[in-house]
Amino acid sequence: MANINLKFKTNYAVSSKIEPFYKGGKVQISKDEKYIFCTCGSRVNVLEISTGKIIHSIEHDDQEDITSFALSCDDEILITASRALLLKQWDWRKAQCTRSWKAIHTVPIASMTFDSTSTLLATGGCDGTIKLWDIVKQYCTHNLKGSSGVVHLVHFHPDIDRLQLFSSSLDCGICLWDLRTSKRVCVLQSHFSAVTSLNFSPDGDTMISSGRDKICTVWDLKSRTVKRTVPVYEAVEGVLILPTKTDLSKIGVKTKDLHFMTAGSKGVLRVWDASTGRCVYIQPLHSTLSPPSEDEEEKDNNPCSLTYLLDMPASARLATVTAEHNIVLYHLPTLSTQQQFVGYNDEVLEVKFLGKNGSHVVVATNSCQLKVFELLTNSCQILYGHTDTVLSVDVFKKGFLFASCAKDRSVRVWRMDADSGHVHCVAHGSSHTNAVGSITCSRLKTSFIVSGSQDYTVKVWDLPADLSTTHVSQLTARVTEKAHDKDVNSVAVSPNDKLLASGSQDRTAKLWSLAGKDSISLLGVFRGHRRGVWAVCFSPVDQVLATSSSDGTSKLWGLQNFSCLKTFEGHDASVLKVIFVSRGTQLLSSGSDGLVKLWTIKTNECVKTLDAHQDKVWGLHGSHNDDKMVTGSADSNITVWMDVTEAELAEEQAKQEDQIMKQQELSNLLHEKKYLKALGLAISLDQPHTVLSVIKEIRQAQDSHQLLEKTVLKLRQDQKESVLRYCSVWNTNAKNCLDAQAVLKVLLTHLPPEEMLQYQGARAHLEALIPYTERHMQRIGRLMQATMFLNYMWQKMRVAGAPTSMDQDEEMDTAPLGPEPVFMIDKGPGKNSVQDKDDTDDSGNDDDPDCQFEEDGEKEEDDDDEVSATKKATKNGSHPAESSEESSEEDEDETHEMTVKAVATSSLQQRSILSS
Repeated sequence: MANINLKFKTNYAVSSKIEPFYKGGKVQISKDEKYIFCTCGSRVNVLEISTGKIIHSIEHDDQEDITSFALSCDDEILITASRALLLKQWDWRKAQCTRSWKAIHTVPIASMTFDSTSTLLATGGCDGTIKLWDIVKQYCTHNLKGSSGVVHLVHFHPDIDRLQLFSSSLDCGICLWDLRTSKRVCVLQSHFSAVTSLNFSPDGDTMISSGRDKICTVWDLKSRTVKRTVPVYEAVEGVLILPTKTDLSKIGVKTKDLHFMTAGSKGVLRVWDASTGRCVYIQPLHSTLSPPSEDEEEKDNNPCSLTYLLDMPASARLATVTAEHNIVLYHLPTLSTQQQFVGYNDEVLEVKFLGKNGSHVVVATNSCQLKVFELLTNSCQILYGHTDTVLSVDVFKKGFLFASCAKDRSVRVWRMDADSGHVHCVAHGSSHTNAVGSITCSRLKTSFIVSGSQDYTVKVWDLPADLSTTHVSQLTARVTEKAHDKDVNSVAVSPNDKLLASGSQDRTAKLWSLAGKDSISLLGVFRGHRRGVWAVCFSPVDQVLATSSSDGTSKLWGLQNFSCLKTFEGHDASVLKVIFVSRGTQLLSSGSDGLVKLWTIKTNECVKTLDAHQDKVWGLHGSHNDDKMVTGSADSNITVWMDVTEAELAEEQAKQEDQIMKQQELSNLLHEKKYLKALGLAISLDQPHTVLSVIKEIRQAQDSHQLLEKTVLKLRQDQKESVLRYCSVWNTNAKNCLDAQAVLKVLLTHLPPEEMLQYQGARAHLEALIPYTERHMQRIGRLMQATMFLNYMWQKMRVAGAPTSMDQDEEMDTAPLGPEPVFMIDKGPGKNSVQDKDDTDDSGNDDDPDCQFEEDGEKEEDDDDEVSATKKATKNGSHPAESSEESSEEDEDETHEMTVKAVATSSLQQRSILSS
């Protein structure tokens, strides 16, 4: 079982990407030979040659496709033209547009180039006109008319003193323009098809043109005549005059005569002697690559053909661009391959780590070639061998041997040299009757491979003992078994090489025993998926099999009873791949929804969803060290992910420790009553609740208003911005609104509105304060109304005979609440009687005892303000009913007045703060 102390993974982060940067169109290399500029739809990408990384991506604001671009000869200015008929000038190192203007062309620009001084720009349009622009003075200098159709080629003569421009259009002629007179001097006629490139000799007197009519023409520019026509027997896309001062004997240059190199539909570089028209060198084809037939050469999409040939004289190199959007750098004079960059991978079908510590990845795309990328530089090796689309790849445990299968019904085994990194084919087998869709390798030893095909069969191929030679061994299938009723989509070998699992489009997965020499035996069938099974994978530690299906689920199966143990649901579409990580305790799955999900098996929980692709994720593989994974998608992107679980835990722990230290420091500052430093520290933590606690502490101190005002006003502007933002949060809570309003009062009182509105988000924060402040005012109003009502009820419902301490002579604020009589209970030792006001008046009792009662009452009141009128009456033996009803009403109104004044005072204080 897996180690119970093993830490689960929680997250992956993108470490690097191999993404498309060239999808056809113009390619140009900077003069310092450090960067490659190439078009990719609506962008011009700048690729750094040393790292293979895209350092800049330049795009028009309208996202219109870029039809052409040109880099000045001094590498300072980049000009782009889009379908919107806009020309833009860029500071490409900063990816900033410095100027844009409307092209005078009525249709998109097809070609453009700079002169050698980087001051003149020539643009050739699809409207048959050529325009010259002064980049320094920013105006159009020439408008050359006369070309027929699209001007697809413009080129200045390298000698600027001649002021000559060459152009070519659909009429297959080469126009020579004199820029002094703005007139066409002549038309050089030799080609019968589109002219593709021009190249000039160092002295500027000889020019070589190439065309798709399979000839190259050597021109004498002095006489403007043809010196020689060289048949090259292929459609030529690029021509390059070779330097005469360099020893190029290794590529057939034996004399000092003019030699040139061609690149075209045959996909190889060839060197020609211009004086004799003889081919002196042909670049050798790859050992597994056969030359294209005549029919293939005529195809526009021939993958072998070359579309550009670029010179790199400073580093004695040259570059070619293939029809499959690959850029290959060669070193002169040997024409040895130095670097290869894949501009566009098309649909990535499979990707696996390769080499020591996963230094490379091998990729199967919608192509007959395999690609091996070095992750450090993105340099690529292209492996030729299969003749149809490669569908699957698997790597042996050591990481230097891998197997592939393709639609051409064959399987191949490849070996990577540990020192040089060079990859070559060591074994080949072919006996399936349909496309081979899946392949897997043995795990314990490099002894066999297993393939699954669309012919419903599974084959086991034994490998020769020695695969270190350069000789390609022929493989023969040891076992062939009809495994399923539909296409076999996936096969996997168990860690002990004793079991084989297969998954099929027939919705089942099957378990086989590999113990037999001449056959494999069926052990059981896993049934439960509602659609075809895309992938099967054995657990590295448990007797468990994982499967993924088009029904959007992944399942775990027990190998003992073939029952489903767990089902993982979460993808919105087909689950195309599933692998085990974390020593079999977690799963990684990829789907047609472009997502990669990390699952914990024990809890069935999706721990993390990784979103970095825009299309189906066909390829998913984990490294041998379990610290990274790689994904490949139909969006042509290959993404390498790093396990960042430990890094995140360490970062989180460091944050917690730092926070604890700051909290302790904050407590010390508050204890020392250093409120300004405490408030600044709390704001730096970006914790509104902590800042609120500091504000509360200040408001509880002596002279809190002045102290709060002094502290808040001493804050920096950015700190005041944070405090204002916090106030809008505090104000939403009735418990904290007084603190928020106290701080707002300081800010609104001492800061001018113009300054506050300059704060980031100040308008939004102030607008958010208004509704809650109004709500607090309404709440206080309701509280005052409730208090008045309570006072009213107290007056109307109190028990008769309750004591009162109100003075009869005190002026009343509130009018009597009603004419009803008040009944009072005498608890004194005298007689109990109840009298009306009329009875008291009629008695006419003006004797001395009554006067004595009043005197005694006054004396008692002076002694104790809390003595009631009832007690006074009891003490003197008189009845409480002898007091007038007017006196009783005045006592009640005085009590009401005291209550209202207390509530109103508190309410007014809150209202003044809120209204401020």
